[in-house]
Amino acid sequence: MTVKPDWLRVKAPQWERVGNVKEVLRDLALNTVCEEASCPNIGECFQAGTATFLIMGPACTRACPYCDIDFEKKPKPLDPTEPERLAEAVRRMKLNHVVITSVNRDDLPDGGASQFVQCIAAVRNLSPHTTIEVLIPDLCGNWNALEIILQAAPDVLNHNTETVPRLYRRVRPQGNYDRTLELLKRTSFRRASLTCQIAPWTYTKSGIMVGLGESDAEIRQVMQDLRAVDCDILTIGQYLQPSQKHLQVNEFIHPEQFDTWKAFGEELGFLQVVSSPLTRSSYHAEQVRELMKCYPRKSSAE
Repeated sequence: MTVKPDWLRVKAPQWERVGNVKEVLRDLALNTVCEEASCPNIGECFQAGTATFLIMGPACTRACPYCDIDFEKKPKPLDPTEPERLAEAVRRMKLNHVVITSVNRDDLPDGGASQFVQCIAAVRNLSPHTTIEVLIPDLCGNWNALEIILQAAPDVLNHNTETVPRLYRRVRPQGNYDRTLELLKRTSFRRASLTCQIAPWTYTKSGIMVGLGESDAEIRQVMQDLRAVDCDILTIGQYLQPSQKHLQVNEFIHPEQFDTWKAFGEELGFLQVVSSPLTRSSYHAEQVRELMKCYPRKSSAE
């Protein structure tokens, strides 16, 4: 594996705080994407008492060559107790903002949409003031399943674009660039055209990895495509190779380039652009609470 530049080196975490979070996760038998996907920010986030919960896993029905989550063609059945255990973890950790993501469950008719809904309901029951972000898979283009999730009114719906169209076959072979845009477009269209009296209209979010061989022009085109479907929030981060068996890093992008993309995204009209080498989909996700105050969206009941 290529030696990382200085700007990608992270400080060793204070393991006492990390251990406290891990103790809650182990006690409630929960998975986090922080651990399963070998996130470089695990120390910082665990020290802050935050985590991105990984439901319906830990194994995934897809084997994307960039991802460190285990592949399993026929994963275990869904655990009906998972939503309550997740909600209890949110309560114990006193989270103001929670991110709930999942592995791909292409074996399920609804892609796991019903499990997302149950997790949202359980968190709202125990922690009604906690804002909820869901980072969902593409659901194989099952738009009825997407509607099921949207009816639960998460505060943020995140679906990652991951890379530029030219690299999809190599990086995300079971994904589809147009399907990703369609998912975000349908979410934004629903927000603009339908009423929602459960919670404020959902903010949309997506993320891109860089350093896989894409060009600056291709990244900018993806950013423009995302704004064309009214995506609100964008994250851009450096791809890091989890192990020798995963896709190799083509290039380590300098931090100044991330600043350039951030400025371009703000010019395009994104409400928030988080762009840095260590940025991940859920990195500093709690900052969306401030964004929601700056750009409030009212329900039709108001």
